[in-house]
Amino acid sequence: MFKLLNGPQTLGATRVFWISFLFVVLVALVYPAAADAYDVGNVAYLLIWTFMAMGLCLVWGYGGMLSFGQTLFFGVAGYGYAVLATNLGGDAGTTFLALILALTLACMAAAVLGYFMIWGRVNGVFFGIVTLSATLVLSFFLGQTAGPEWRIGTARLNGFNGMKDMPALNVPWRGGESLTFDGVPLYYLVMALVVVVYLGLRVLLNSRFGNIIVAMREDPQRAELLGYDVRKFQLATFVIGSGLAGLSGVLYTSWGQFITPASIGLPAAAMPIIWVAFSGRGDITATLVGSFLVLWAFQVLTVYSQQAALLLMGVMLLCTVVVAPQGFAIGIVQGMRRLIRGRAVHRSGPGEREIKA
Repeated sequence: MFKLLNGPQTLGATRVFWISFLFVVLVALVYPAAADAYDVGNVAYLLIWTFMAMGLCLVWGYGGMLSFGQTLFFGVAGYGYAVLATNLGGDAGTTFLALILALTLACMAAAVLGYFMIWGRVNGVFFGIVTLSATLVLSFFLGQTAGPEWRIGTARLNGFNGMKDMPALNVPWRGGESLTFDGVPLYYLVMALVVVVYLGLRVLLNSRFGNIIVAMREDPQRAELLGYDVRKFQLATFVIGSGLAGLSGVLYTSWGQFITPASIGLPAAAMPIIWVAFSGRGDITATLVGSFLVLWAFQVLTVYSQQAALLLMGVMLLCTVVVAPQGFAIGIVQGMRRLIRGRAVHRSGPGEREIKA
């Protein structure tokens, strides 16, 4: 969508995209001034999960690797941050060091797991089975760490009860105090990260790297015959997508100052698949916007009935597979485009139709 060499239509689409993007960013910047603190914090919470969705869109939608391991790396980074922030003391500046180290840990775990799967030629449905198995193993392991012997330094893992009361993200501020990222400050931090990650992914996907991973998705053998080391590009894609899931884990842990094995288990592992499939895994913009809206609807429905909300997620996935495999968000946009073009052709005269033909 950013390429400007395909004529006026692409130029117009690019202009519309940037205008829409800047408008959304402007609304997001002024939103805290028009909303109460609870709503601002809630929007920040919903945005935290979009990193996981964008990472899965990269791995699955563009790279063609169906991964159930997003919550695996969410948990590795979340627990990593909890342990590191607790042991480092949580003073101003040390929490961001804990964030960097936790993301590094998640990326290393993804590199190790991805290496054995990709170099072992694990693909297709078996890729999803292996990542799901690894996720369930981590969830089960953390669930049985309730004893006092399960500690890392001063941080106890606490089994099914999870870890809590770890320091939130903070930075040094005026007067020797620290600025803690909760409420409005957390909202602006998450919003800035969403913009940076989204634009970074768009640049990546419109680069040579993006073209290669799409080619691998369509025909890995042909891409390999053209001289590309498919395994290296697949591993890089898997690590980047898993690192974004780890970012969601760190921000979630800092936001609520707790994390439990339930946030890693089977129901949680299936949720990103539903968000991305329903939104449209073939487009990063559709994934970002659609996942946020699905999360918002899920949260609203959960207030009345958690079972109904889970049932809705299952129905959404079923409808996506049967009715709109490309995703409902992409399907709606394509339908609107066809409708607009149809009206334009209908209103044009016979002479103009012949010129267009």
